[in-house]
Amino acid sequence: MARVVVDVMPKPEILDPQGQAALGAAGRLGFTGITEIRQGKHFEIEVDDSVDDATLEKIAEGFLANPVIEQWTIKRVDA
Repeated sequence: MARVVVDVMPKPEILDPQGQAALGAAGRLGFTGITEIRQGKHFEIEVDDSVDDATLEKIAEGFLANPVIEQWTIKRVDA
């Protein structure tokens, strides 16, 4: 078994209203020095050893992310 982490974020050119709302809230709560917040998704997936990198890429692109507006990274980590 292996643990895979997939992080999905809006592409830099895509407006991130959730991140902007969090940035505004941080300022209202008195946090200073924060210039940008972008909100994404974090997935931790347990897979067996038969799942290769190409399959993980298909899972990320076709199921976990919207490739039109999001980018992702895939990382295998110690289980």
